Amino acid sequence: MSERITTDVVIIGAGPAGLFAVFELGLLDLKCHLIDILDKVGGQCAELYPEKPIYDIPAYPVIGAQELVVNLEKQIEPFSPVFHLGQQVEKVERQADGSFLVGTDAGTEFIAKVVVIAAGGGAFQPKRPPVPGIEGYEGTSVFYAVRKMESFRDQDIVIVGGGDSALDWTLNLQPICRSLTLVHRRDDFRGAPHSVEQMRALVAEGKVKLVIGQVAELEGAEGQLSAVAIKKNDGSIEKVAATRMMPFFGLTMKLGPIAEWGLNLEENLIKVDTEKFETSEPGIFAIGDINSYPGKLKLILSGFHEGALMAQAAKRIVDPGKRLVFQYTTSSTSLQKKLGVN
Repeated sequence: MSERITTDVVIIGAGPAGLFAVFELGLLDLKCHLIDILDKVGGQCAELYPEKPIYDIPAYPVIGAQELVVNLEKQIEPFSPVFHLGQQVEKVERQADGSFLVGTDAGTEFIAKVVVIAAGGGAFQPKRPPVPGIEGYEGTSVFYAVRKMESFRDQDIVIVGGGDSALDWTLNLQPICRSLTLVHRRDDFRGAPHSVEQMRALVAEGKVKLVIGQVAELEGAEGQLSAVAIKKNDGSIEKVAATRMMPFFGLTMKLGPIAEWGLNLEENLIKVDTEKFETSEPGIFAIGDINSYPGKLKLILSGFHEGALMAQAAKRIVDPGKRLVFQYTTSSTSLQKKLGVN
């Protein structure tokens, strides 16, 4: 067992919300260690859609998901956060002095006065469609995420699904692929209306083929697809060329060990207040997609806001006798010094 690490704050999750929390906590002189089950920083942005464009980050009309992560990492460099990647938190235990003992499955242990859960949706895995033999193609020609768009260039692509992910990748991959077929079980889509309009325009122009039905069979050899058989709603079978298939049937979210920590949960999410984003356990906060409160919006922007308010409350726990003066980075020379700009 390694020696216990003492720090002000342990952040569970190194996605955008967790990264920005480091910035807000750092401005208040709180030191952070971050733990993430993934082997890289960035959460779902880095793992599931690093090249996906994001349009609702303030001051960025458009920014790639991985680019956002890189910018967040650069922003928190002055505060020297320490990352512990490829580890899952297994225990969070209150100590006699009010601090927390946090332990991971790698044997790393921390003592911290504050714990921040920024674990997105918890442990997540794509839902596999019920297609015979699909396992043999996974990772070679069947993918559940787009990590590098270039690998789809000049391919015959079949995208299956009717939500935002299916529509977004239909729009983003169509310009670079040889052919693209979108398959959905009904001619009604759950995605953003503007995305649906753009997709239908591409269908009308003959640039995207839309088939209403369900994938029934895969054809190919040694993991490489050659065609997909689609059972249409009238019972007929249509075969389309396919060298790449992407099913977007959503993600199965699992809280994992978090569910055993004694926190108030609501539909597999952690209930928090809207003043501090504190959980039912004082000193443990939850920000980003993992939390639940009236009016919650699952936006990266919301996670940033929650992190800012959480940091103010965390400071009062870590330094209870210290007067907390709110300052602006634009006018505070002391904050600018911390950021290395003064």
